[in-house]
Amino acid sequence: MADAFDVVVIGGGPAGYPAAIRAAQNGLQVACIDAWKNRDGSSAFGGTCLNAGCIPSKALLESSELFHRAQSEFAAHGIQTGGVTLDLAAMQRRRAGIVRTMTGGVAALLKAAGVTGIFGTARLLPERRVEVIAPDGSKRVLSARHVVLATGSTPSELKSLPFKPPYIIDSWDALELSAVPGKLIVVGAGVIGLELGSVWRRLGSDVIMLEALERLLPIADGQLALEAQRQFRKQGLDIRLGARVDTAAMADGAVTLQYTDAAGAKQSLSADRVIVAIGRRPYSANLFAADSGITLDERGFIQVDEHCHTGAENVWAIGDCVRGPMLAHKGKEEGIAVADRIAGRYAHVNYDVIPSVIYTAPEIAWVGRTEEQLKAAGTAYKSGVFPFAASGRARAMEAAVGFAKVLADRDSDAILGVHIIGPMAGELIAEATLAMEFQASAEDLQRTIHAHPTLAEALHEAALATDKRAIDNINR
Repeated sequence: MADAFDVVVIGGGPAGYPAAIRAAQNGLQVACIDAWKNRDGSSAFGGTCLNAGCIPSKALLESSELFHRAQSEFAAHGIQTGGVTLDLAAMQRRRAGIVRTMTGGVAALLKAAGVTGIFGTARLLPERRVEVIAPDGSKRVLSARHVVLATGSTPSELKSLPFKPPYIIDSWDALELSAVPGKLIVVGAGVIGLELGSVWRRLGSDVIMLEALERLLPIADGQLALEAQRQFRKQGLDIRLGARVDTAAMADGAVTLQYTDAAGAKQSLSADRVIVAIGRRPYSANLFAADSGITLDERGFIQVDEHCHTGAENVWAIGDCVRGPMLAHKGKEEGIAVADRIAGRYAHVNYDVIPSVIYTAPEIAWVGRTEEQLKAAGTAYKSGVFPFAASGRARAMEAAVGFAKVLADRDSDAILGVHIIGPMAGELIAEATLAMEFQASAEDLQRTIHAHPTLAEALHEAALATDKRAIDNINR
C-alpha cells in the first residue's frame, strides 16, 4: 500500500469523508484515516454522527414517537390498536441495523471514489507526515502534500458528575440502554438532552431535566424557546432551569444528585440512570506533535482562518474540532470547500446561513438571526408569525402546535431569520435557508405560490404577516 498521498484526511465522520471524496473527485490521491471503535470492538467510518449521534438518535426518536402516537393519538383518527406494548430489544435492533447500513455505505462511497480507507489512530508530525497506529498495534507513517484534520468532538464531562457507566452515562450509552429506566435524570436541556429526554419519556421513563442556565435553549429565538418549554412540559418532561449539580453518589443501583436550584437552595434527587448531556468538546488531544505548527485555543479548538487553514503549511482543519456550530452539515460543507481549495478551485461556506434542527416533537428549526440578536445589534426589523393551529394540513396530522416566524429588515425587506416550531420543521427550514442564501425578501416568499394544503403554507403566511397581510391567521 502506498504511503505517499496528495491529501490525507484524519477523521472519517461527516466532515472528513466528504472532504476525502471531493478531493478524489478532483483527481487527487487521497487517504482517509478513522479511529472509531464500536462497543463490540469493530471499526467503522462515519464518526459520532453515524455511529453514536445523529443517525441512531433519529432512529429512536422516530420509533419512540410512533409508540407514543399509537398510545395517545391513533384513537383520534378512528384507529383502535388495543393494548400497545413495547419491544425495546426490537427497537434497538432496528437502530443498530440502520447504523450498520449507513456506516457501511460510507465505506462503499470512499472505495467507489478511489479513496484509501485506513482504520487506526493518526497523529500529525512535522512536514505533513502522519503516523498511524493500526488496531493491531502496528505503525506506519504516511506523507502528504496536504493534511485535513477532521477529528470531530466528544461528550463533555462535569467534574461534579464524572461518567460512571452504566449509571452515569454519556449520549452514546443513552442510545443503547437495554431497559427503560423507571426514573431518569438528564443533566443538560440543550439539543442532545431534549432529544434523549424525549425518547425515554415517550417509552415510559419519569424524566427530570436539570439545566444550569436559567433559560431554555438560549441559542434559539426567545419566542421559539418559550413555546418549546411549554410544549415539553405539557408532554411530561420535568425541566428545572437554573439547576447546578454539586455532587453525585451511587448506592443500591441508584444515583443521588445534590444540586443547587435557581433560588440558591440545596436539593437532592435520585434516579435509576443519569445522562450527562452538557455539550461536546473538540477531539484534539494527542492529535499532533508539538512542533507540527498547529495551535489550539483555550477551549481546545484547532485555530483556523476563514478558509479553514491552520497556519501550518498545507494543513487544514474542519468540522467540530474548529470554531463554529457543531453541526454535521456545517462540517460537510467545510470539508467540500477545503477539498476544492486544495485543488485550486473556488470554494465558499456561508456561515451566516446554516440551519439548525432539534428533532423533538414538535420539531424545532431555525436559520439566520434571532429577534434578540437583531435588537442587540440595533437592526430595524419586522416580524411575522403564523400558528400551525391555523394550518389545515397540521390539523389533519393531529400536529397543530407551534408556529412559523419570519424576521425581515424593516427597510430593505431582506429575510434576516426564520424560526419554526411545529410538524416537520426540520424539512420546512430548507425553503427558508435557500431563500436567505439567494438573499430573498419577505415579499419574494409572499409572491411564491405554495401548494395547498401543505405545512409550507405556514412559512408563506408568516412572510405575509411581516406586512400584516396574512390571509389565514385570525390574529394577523
